[in-house]
Amino acid sequence: MALELESLRKEIQSYLEHSGIAVFYGYSQMTDTLNQVSWDTEQHPSYKEFIAAARKAGAKLIVFHHQAFSMDQIDDALERLEETDLPREDKRNLESRLRQLQPYEGFTCSVELSFASDGRIYVFELHTEWYEALGDVLAEIEAAAEEEESGDSTLGGYFSNN
Repeated sequence: MALELESLRKEIQSYLEHSGIAVFYGYSQMTDTLNQVSWDTEQHPSYKEFIAAARKAGAKLIVFHHQAFSMDQIDDALERLEETDLPREDKRNLESRLRQLQPYEGFTCSVELSFASDGRIYVFELHTEWYEALGDVLAEIEAAAEEEESGDSTLGGYFSNN
């Protein structure tokens, strides 16, 4: 499902302003995964359902966060990629995939609603497919970097541990 999140962001913002629930424009709540419960946006993609559930749970405040895609994200990924020892062809492939994301600069790439109840943070999050593609590339770069960092410290078996 292709998402155009900018118009949805505006729709959610308008809905929240008229809902009677206090809106706090905050940062993403996706950092505390231990106490987090994620809404199933595949089966229930309606933000209105999420807000209705928040009301029934007694929420008086909804945290609203959205993110615009920035070239800084691509630049950071390219910098991290350059630091890896991946083969040149692999680097070119990942760099090409990153450059394909440049036209999305300034577009809304994720929208998040959240509320707290009984020590848990309940989160509704949507993000675009192209932003997921960035996450995939970042995961590949990170995996390559971790593989290099963990490296084999046995010196190839040429020296004994005595």
